[in-house]
Amino acid sequence: MAIVLILFGLPAALYGAAWLGAWRAARTGAVPAYAGGAPGPDAPAEAPARWLLPAAILLHGLSLAWPWDRGGFHFGFAKALSATLWVGLALLWIEGRRTSLDAMRLVVLPLAFVTLLLPLLWPGRVFETGAQAPLFLPHLLAGTLAYGVLLLAALHALLMLWVQRDLHRPVRDAEQGPIERWVGRLPPLMVLERLLFRFIAIGFVLLLITTGSGMLFSEEVFGRPFVLEHKTVFSLVSVAFFAVLLAGRAIRGWRGRIATRFTLGGFAVLLLAYVGTRFVLEVMLGRY
Repeated sequence: MAIVLILFGLPAALYGAAWLGAWRAARTGAVPAYAGGAPGPDAPAEAPARWLLPAAILLHGLSLAWPWDRGGFHFGFAKALSATLWVGLALLWIEGRRTSLDAMRLVVLPLAFVTLLLPLLWPGRVFETGAQAPLFLPHLLAGTLAYGVLLLAALHALLMLWVQRDLHRPVRDAEQGPIERWVGRLPPLMVLERLLFRFIAIGFVLLLITTGSGMLFSEEVFGRPFVLEHKTVFSLVSVAFFAVLLAGRAIRGWRGRIATRFTLGGFAVLLLAYVGTRFVLEVMLGRY
């Protein structure tokens, strides 16, 4: 019970405190201490707050190994979602130390809070380490990283749509709510766009490695000959989405709404590939 409280209760509380700090900062126009910016005159007093998010991310990462099993590990749709948010939030924290992305934290932190706790209800299937094919764990790691980076890209695309909408609907500062004021503190749209395509390029490479290894080295990854399944089809469609987007960016200079719509469409298809499949099996059908 103590382990559960430390690995789940404590990071959940830290996520909540970090979100509350972001929300208060959005209302006042201040920069939260945990954002990682240059220290101000109140730096000594704010020092504990600066460690809220990295401490929560660290404990969240440790929670992904729960429950402890000798010679095996649990993995399912809940663990996949939790790991996806963990990777995305870690990248967001690292990137946020150089660029102000605090508005995105208002969206990501509640999602991380929920997905952190999901494995308590659905721990997933037990995979015996010794019984797995030699490339299964690297394949699983690459797939989780791909999900996390592309999730961050999808949330980034939503944030860009919000910024684009505000650019075409100017309002006076007095009429702006706390969220609108916070979005107004984001970097220019061109900077956000560069970050979006950086995330997409990294996620595309990881997704290509995951999908390609699963198809070409099925025996080494899954211990059985390759079979075309619906999750493979969804993965291939998602790879095609991001490949077309990156090619369009390089050849035709695609940007703006085209880029954001392709990103959201590609991630929606990718989400169906594994998380959607495992959700149906584990929650709706009760099969592990």
